[in-house]
Amino acid sequence: MWKKTPTLDELQQACDQTLVERLGIEFTAVGEDFIEAKMPVDERTMQPMGLLHGGASAALAETLGGAGAYLSVEEGVVCVGLEINANHIRPAGPGWVFGHATPLHIGRTTQVWHILIRDGNARLICVSRLTVAVRPASAASERK
Repeated sequence: MWKKTPTLDELQQACDQTLVERLGIEFTAVGEDFIEAKMPVDERTMQPMGLLHGGASAALAETLGGAGAYLSVEEGVVCVGLEINANHIRPAGPGWVFGHATPLHIGRTTQVWHILIRDGNARLICVSRLTVAVRPASAASERK
């Protein structure tokens, strides 16, 4: 399924100096049809009540879906987010959350990714869906 096969370290390095790095998101696995990462629930990702911020969950989901989309297209093609949906099922306190993303649709012009986020006890925290547009890299750079 993957068109690119960077190591986890290379995937992580591509996120240096980005939101991914600032939130402490770490890629942990790339399988045949999934990608996984973890994110700390700490002062970077909590809301004032000491719980995981919903926006941080959405950022983890978009990171995973975006990385999966990137890996599933050939060079010269870019994927950009169109829509993200995140249903917050239960709160998460300090520790780590773990995201697992699988594709629902890999098309010529769009992709749809399904992301599940769980806490350290494997309890479901968030269910998310990310839709991305698949565009030639030249078309994306023309819009800048």
